[in-house]
Amino acid sequence: MGAAFDILGIGNAMVDVIARADDALLRQLDLTKGSMTLVDTTRAETIYAAMGPGTESSGGSAGNTCAAAASIGARVAFIGLVADDQLGGVFRHDIRAAGVAFDTPAASDGPPTARCLILVTPDAQRTMCTYLGACVNLDESAIAADTVAASRVTYLEGYLFDPPAAQAAFRKAARLAHEAGQLVSLTLSDPFCVDRHRAAFRTLVKEEVDILFANEAEILSLYRVERFEDAVAAVRTETRVAALTRSEKGSVIVTPEHAIEIAVVPTTVVDTTGAGDAYAAGFLAGYTQGRSLAACGRMAAIAASEAISHVGARPQADLRALVAGV
Repeated sequence: MGAAFDILGIGNAMVDVIARADDALLRQLDLTKGSMTLVDTTRAETIYAAMGPGTESSGGSAGNTCAAAASIGARVAFIGLVADDQLGGVFRHDIRAAGVAFDTPAASDGPPTARCLILVTPDAQRTMCTYLGACVNLDESAIAADTVAASRVTYLEGYLFDPPAAQAAFRKAARLAHEAGQLVSLTLSDPFCVDRHRAAFRTLVKEEVDILFANEAEILSLYRVERFEDAVAAVRTETRVAALTRSEKGSVIVTPEHAIEIAVVPTTVVDTTGAGDAYAAGFLAGYTQGRSLAACGRMAAIAASEAISHVGARPQADLRALVAGV
């Protein structure tokens, strides 16, 4: 069928708070550099109070991908749960201002809107403390069947996979997408997510996922292998396309027949926050435009390079102009 949207993201709807920090502050807060830690309300308030001046915007992994893809020119929608509170209003206004359709009703009771507190040290590492809040209550009722059916690719965020209700929502979205003749994409998000849900992820990848995104650590964890080559051999039997990132080594686009190597786009690394999100945005924007896989990979690399060249996950340069020559 036809599509009103190129990409529909489903993920944690949260407000990103990003601030610079030094190693001393990380030690003061007893945080491990480069980690992603789930925190409760009290811990979130303590960390937030200790942070210096920063920026606040709609965030979450899939939300960042949606915003970046929209900036490239893709038609994008998002499903995620916020509370009917101040930060929920910030999220709704900000993601819509980025050009993303967002119509999921806000929760009138339960926990407040989620937020991710991101501390960026001078070596460009980001340490994330995530309060999931209202996100944990997303369930099948949030999956708008008409929107899924009208989206070329439904993109699922692995970070959302912890609550059983969210897993059921993923399976419903995948079923609706395939019934409508559309595609399903998944990002594994984090090797610790994979460790917690390896069997469920393996089933989802094999049975439902057409386009898989993972970094090297995540794909090694998924297949419980030590060599990247072995992970490539495994994933090519289970998905139509796998886009595997390897930091400074670039990325590899894997199909059952081919493995296409994509070089990094050189830049000065300032903050690695959102690199994988931007990569997925560039790739999916190209894919839904009918570009070759090599071109999709180059668009992805350009978007990721832009993301790491400044503090914050959202594009600060004109991504559409940057990928225009691909």
